[in-house]
This record gives sequence, C-alpha cells and structure tokens, in this order.
Amino acid sequence: MTNQDAATGQPISGAPATAGGGLSHAMALLFAVACGLSVANVYFAQPLLDAMAHDVGIAPATIGIVVTATQVGYAFGLMLIVPLGDLLDRRRLIVGQTVLSAIALVIVGVASNAAMLLAGMVLVGLLAVVVQVLVAFAATLATSAERGRAIGTVTSGVVVGILLARFVSGTLADIGGWRTVYLSSAALMLVMAMLLARVLPAHREKAMAGSSYPALLRSMLKLFVEEPILRERALFAFLIFANLNVFWTSIVLPLSAPPYLLSHTTIGMLGIAGVAGALAARNAGRRADLGWGQRTTGLSLMLMLAAWAPIAGLHTSLWLVVAGVIMLDFALQAVHVTNQSLIVAARPDAASRVVGGYMVFYSIGSAAGAIASTMTYAMAGWFGVCVLGAAISAVALLVWVIIVSTTPVPAGICSVPSP
Repeated sequence: MTNQDAATGQPISGAPATAGGGLSHAMALLFAVACGLSVANVYFAQPLLDAMAHDVGIAPATIGIVVTATQVGYAFGLMLIVPLGDLLDRRRLIVGQTVLSAIALVIVGVASNAAMLLAGMVLVGLLAVVVQVLVAFAATLATSAERGRAIGTVTSGVVVGILLARFVSGTLADIGGWRTVYLSSAALMLVMAMLLARVLPAHREKAMAGSSYPALLRSMLKLFVEEPILRERALFAFLIFANLNVFWTSIVLPLSAPPYLLSHTTIGMLGIAGVAGALAARNAGRRADLGWGQRTTGLSLMLMLAAWAPIAGLHTSLWLVVAGVIMLDFALQAVHVTNQSLIVAARPDAASRVVGGYMVFYSIGSAAGAIASTMTYAMAGWFGVCVLGAAISAVALLVWVIIVSTTPVPAGICSVPSP
C-alpha cells in the first residue's frame, strides 16, 4: 500500500509503505529512533548536574532546578505544541520541531551563565515534545488491532533513549566536558530532521479540520471532562514519573562523592541496567490490546514499590542498586505504555491531544520529583530519598486499588471503546 497525503489523496514520494493499511516495521523503527534521540535531550543533564552546576554557579542543594527547568518547558510544549498534531500536517510539525531542537541544544552548549543555561534547558524541553507527536502519529497510522503494539515499539525507542542518554552523556562529558554532549546532540538532530523530511508521510487529521488554535486547546481540556480513563491515567503518569526522577536526579550525588567517587561514565552505565524496561514496553502494549491493561498496571505498581528495597541498599552493594534500577524501569515503562495504549484507544480521533494532555502530568511529576529529590537528599541523605520514592510508589498503588474497586468491570479487564 502506498502512503498518501491526507489532504490531497496523492502518493507521497519517499514514504515507506505500510502493510495492510497499518504501520510498517521500517516506519515503526524510524519513529523509535527519532523518539530515542529526541527524548535523550531531556535526560542528558542528570549525570552531569554537578559539573553543570559548578560551571555556571548553581548551588549544590538546588541543582535539581536544571532538570525542573527542562520539565517546565516540556509541560508548556505538551499543552501548546503537541495538540497541533491534530490540526496541522504532522510531517511538517515534526521536522520543524526537530530543527528548532538543534538550535536550543546549541544555546545550552554555549551557555556562559545560569540564566542562559536555564533558558536553553526550557527550550530543549519545549521542543522535545516532538516525541509525543511521533507517538500519536504512530498510533494513528497503526490499525486498531495493533495500536498497543505499535505504541509499545515506538515507546521502546523512548526507553532506550532515556537509558542510553545517561551513559552517552557521562561518557562524552568525561572525554570533552558536558558542553560536548549538547553540541553533539544538536548535530544529530539536524541529521534526523533531514531524514524525517524525506521519509515521513504527510498526514492531517480531519476531525479538527477548519478549527482555530484556541478551539483546539479548549477541546484538549474538554477531553479531560469527557474521558475518565484519561484522568485516571494522567494521575498515574504524575506519580510514576515523579518516582522515577526521585531516583535518577539524586543518584549522581552519592555515587560521585566519597567513598565511591565514580566518573560520569560509570554513573551513566547504571542506565543500561534498565534496558529491561524497553522489553517491557512492547509486551505491555500487546497486553493492552488484549484487554489486560488494569492487571498489568497493578502488577507493575507492586514491582515499582518493591524496587526501592534493593535501591536502599546502596551503601551495602551497588549490585542491589542495579537490581532495583531494572525493577523500577521495567515497572514504569509497563505502566506508561499501558496508559498511552488505553487513552488513544478510547479517542483515536484525538490522539495528539490525549497524548499531549496525558504527558503534561508526566512533565509535572518529573519536575516535582527532581526538585523534591535533591532537597530530600540535602536534608536526609540517600535513605530519605528512598523513603520518598517508596511513599510515592505506595500512593500510586493505592490509587490503582481505589480505581479497581470502584470500576464496574472485572479487575483483570480494562475494556475500552473500539475505534
């Protein structure tokens, strides 16, 4: 089958074919790689916080503000840019964001003071939401029977990007300083922009054709009123990503201090231990397609809570932390993919808006977790951080129990309307 422009119905030159009207494996792989490169920009800073703070004069107790600034930009991008995927040609929107991301990365890479650095990080976050436009695009191109699987495949690229970001940034920083990380990524984003411009199919949703931008934003708020599953899954996003950032924002502090004194490269290698999360992502998408979303969510949240026990053993053995990282990332990605699969299945006609609205809560949770983590570490050390993470996990699990107990369907099944 030849891809066609949604507006003209004409074949699109250079666009890879999709089998059976769905999303081809080659296209899914391209989406995954693009997502991985884009989301990495948000997470590069985590193993570099101490070096960045020292270079531009940010106090150690408040270095989490670097991550928070990125998440603030991300939140605004989710609210103001991602919904445009339901209004504009997604190919042009994606390519434009990718080019502008490269410019934002250059600003960070040449920042000479804290104000310039934070402004650059806000822009990096604002434009990194191209990931959500890509996820919504993939979900739209996929058939309804394989939508969860497609989201799982693309999200696997996101997971790998998040995990390798810490390792790559740590390695490049040890070789050429933290600025090298951002300047190198800027070059890669320009290359990706050229590739996407060549192979992405043009696509514009018909549901919002002729609508104004303010009407588009209002409809995003209306979706939260109309769709209870969007509200539920947004709350889960807030909690699980706050949990994740409690760990990843503060882990650099004890590992870079005595008695460990680990390099940025070594600290970044911790992220590789979480590659199991990438495997969980695709499987969770399949389970959502089969109607097992609620069960997958509950089991994953239990695993997330349990992960903090080995993580608390940092001063006993680093291998315990590795085990905890695998558990934490596996659980989080299973919930995250399930969340996106369910909300898009509920409203496939508004894929960009429901994904964007959902991810606003991801961004708020990530920012809250980052700043709370460094403040907690300054006051109560690593044990305090672990108590904070476990408490957030327990709250998420309690929310799931309440939802299951008040939902009039069997606990093992989470049915959604067929598109």
